[in-house]
Amino acid sequence: MTSITIDKRYCGPPNSGNGGYVCGRLARHIPGGAEVTLRTPPPLDTRLDVVATDDGPWELRDGALVVATGRPAGVEIAQLEKAGFDEARAAELLTPVKPHEHLLPTCFVCGPARKQGDGLRIFAGPLGRQSLNGSAVLAATWIPDSSLTGEDGLVAPEFLWSALDCPTGYASSYDRESGNFDRTPILLGRMSARIEARPRPGERCVITAWETGRDGRKRVAEAAAHGEAGTLLAVARATWIAVDRQVQLGRV
Repeated sequence: MTSITIDKRYCGPPNSGNGGYVCGRLARHIPGGAEVTLRTPPPLDTRLDVVATDDGPWELRDGALVVATGRPAGVEIAQLEKAGFDEARAAELLTPVKPHEHLLPTCFVCGPARKQGDGLRIFAGPLGRQSLNGSAVLAATWIPDSSLTGEDGLVAPEFLWSALDCPTGYASSYDRESGNFDRTPILLGRMSARIEARPRPGERCVITAWETGRDGRKRVAEAAAHGEAGTLLAVARATWIAVDRQVQLGRV
């Protein structure tokens, strides 16, 4: 039986794994595009078993507790949003999430308290244009650190999943009319991604994200990652769930 451990470096909330990273770790076992559903906050520094079930889905288990399930899935995006590196860098300066207001400052992907080279430090901001459905398009730059390198010398796939995660959360919480950020606590519930190519460490990448809809407590957004030459690296669709603050922090 294969097992994985989510190192505390890869936290989202302080006491659980970053959703995109955990989804990407499970998706490594699924060929092609994958959809991963998080069933409970993924524990840190804990041996988690990766199990192929008889009826098809893969499961990530903490003992008898199912932490996540995954299955093959096509990920088709109606219209990909793209931005240049300098354009994305300018958008970052307009990020609606200010460091002193960040709800999860130690998040591996978007935490402002993480040092360069430790966290990804991806801070999406508005580009000043709309997506196909009229929602705001956000963008951020990402230059992968050498510590994210896989055995083949390229950035490991779980870090592409990570990089696409939090920008969709930003897009799901951005109010285009006011330019403000909705501070309702949210957690990643489900993520689908398809990787076309993986960047080199040090490559200048751009992440774009945009909201596609809401249904009650659910918020859905899509994202794309492009490499230095404008090559499409990956696309993703994420469903976020509005939760109580104590649930977001893993205290309930």
